[in-house]
Amino acid sequence: MIVTLINAQEQEWGRVARVLHDEVGQVLSAVGLQLDVLRMDLKERCPEIEARTVEIQHLLERTIEQVRELSYELNPAVVEKAGLQFALERLIGRYRKRYSGTLRLMVDLAEYLPSQVASAFYKIADQAIANAVEHSQSPLIEVIVKPSQNRTVLEVRDQGVGFVVGRVKDRGPGLGLLLMEYHASQASLELEVTSAPGEGTIVRAAYPGEAHCTKEEPGRLEGQRRPSG
Repeated sequence: MIVTLINAQEQEWGRVARVLHDEVGQVLSAVGLQLDVLRMDLKERCPEIEARTVEIQHLLERTIEQVRELSYELNPAVVEKAGLQFALERLIGRYRKRYSGTLRLMVDLAEYLPSQVASAFYKIADQAIANAVEHSQSPLIEVIVKPSQNRTVLEVRDQGVGFVVGRVKDRGPGLGLLLMEYHASQASLELEVTSAPGEGTIVRAAYPGEAHCTKEEPGRLEGQRRPSG
């Protein structure tokens, strides 16, 4: 049942993303062009209206950018189109707008990741960050993608209130955990959630695939230098 619901949800998100990009975005852009023509026509004859037209254009430009951002976020194929690192950077940027603490991202890809794996990493990170922002009360959330023991590992760490993992599973996992487990299973990832009261939470997803050469440039640690050693 949950698989059907998740697939239906992602298909609907994809449809909405296409409508926003192909229809709403194009209409708003056309309105912007018409306003530009109107502004030029009124520039000398009616300077006051011309100034107001400029204000409307600025509002429209911000709206177009918001529509593009929302279309990007809703697109299930975002990682395939933009790459894992860029997609995670955009994801972090979105959460920073509503999180009062520090969000750090480090991506160090020494292996080629199949698109299904990269997409699962992104979706697990999205859900883990959302949970941490909403529930952890942590001053710091770290998102790390790194090689570890012939694997590629995604970790989302916080220093928040934590919880008893067994107790949560006994009373039935929430939707967030179910979604992470689903995305991990779809890409054959090993998923582990460790936490304890007062000790924060770590969500860890590991891809046990063999190493391959990659042309992708290693990522960077946002907000600080990459640790040496």
